[in-house]
Parts: sequence; structure tokens; C-alpha cells
Amino acid sequence: MPPSEPIERINPAGLAPPIGFSHGVATRGGRIVWLAGQNGTDAEGRIAAVGDLVAQVDRALANIVAVVVAAGGSAADIVKLHFYVHDLPAYRAARAALGDVWRRHFGRRYPAMMLLGVTGFFDEEALVEIDGFAVVADAGYGSAADGSEDVVGDTDGTAADEGGTASSRGHTGGPAAP
Repeated sequence: MPPSEPIERINPAGLAPPIGFSHGVATRGGRIVWLAGQNGTDAEGRIAAVGDLVAQVDRALANIVAVVVAAGGSAADIVKLHFYVHDLPAYRAARAALGDVWRRHFGRRYPAMMLLGVTGFFDEEALVEIDGFAVVADAGYGSAADGSEDVVGDTDGTAADEGGTASSRGHTGGPAAP
């Protein structure tokens, strides 16, 4: 990665093409912002869309981005996300709508990600929780938001399926990114 670029997305040729995620991300010259688990809560701490997985993912991603923006970064600075989903079949069924939500927040940028099915959350109305971390560039380094990131392998998201959804190791129904 050139010295002025803070983020490099890594997708080696020997691995299955990433669809909706990057296999790895390397960073330099920035502050790590650890992102606590966010679910679909509003500013008062209530689940904003009870029973609506897509709306809860939308709100959780908005909450994640808000934390990064408050730290001086942008959605492009997010380098790792973990999705925890209560109902994996519902997630799979909503992939096209989730792809639309993803692109509203991130465009075709995909951090390293994973998806786990879980039995529940502290807030019983929550259907999803997302955590991760971002690297916000220090002075003297470009920002991922201005396009100054290095790409190794296929990372532009063009390999995503019609719904723009993620797929683990190229399988449909994939991991984290909608």
C-alpha cells in the first residue's frame, strides 16, 4: 500500500471471489475506533421498527456510521463488521432489500465481515446487532472517503449478486453484508 493511503482491501486470487465483503483489510496511519454493538434503536434507546429486520439493519448501520462520523471519519473508514442475526432464514429472504440498505450507507465499499446466527439479544425486540471497527486517518494520510485506498484483488463489489448481497466463499445466502 502506498504510504499516503490508509486502507488496503485484500482479496487474494487463491480464495473464492468476495461477494459483498473483503477477505481482509490492512490499515496504517489512523486511529482505531472500536464500534460497540448497535441494533435498531432510536435516540431514546427503543427498537425503532419492531418485527422489521430490514428496518432494524438500516437503523443499526446508521447508528454505526454515526459513531464513526462523531470520531471524525465516514462510512468508508469502517474496516470490519460483525453481524449478529436472530433469524438467519429471514435474513436470507430479505437479501435484496438488505442490499438496497447497504448501498445507501456504504455504496459498493465492503469491509471485512462475518455473520453469525444467535438465539437472542438483551433487548428482546432486537432482530440484529452489528459491531466492528473503523480506522480514521491521521493528518498526512488520505481518507478512505476521498477514494485514497489501495485495492488488492476484486473488491469493487461488482461481483455481488443482483440483490447486492454478500456471500460467504461465493455461496449464496452469505455472511454479513446485505
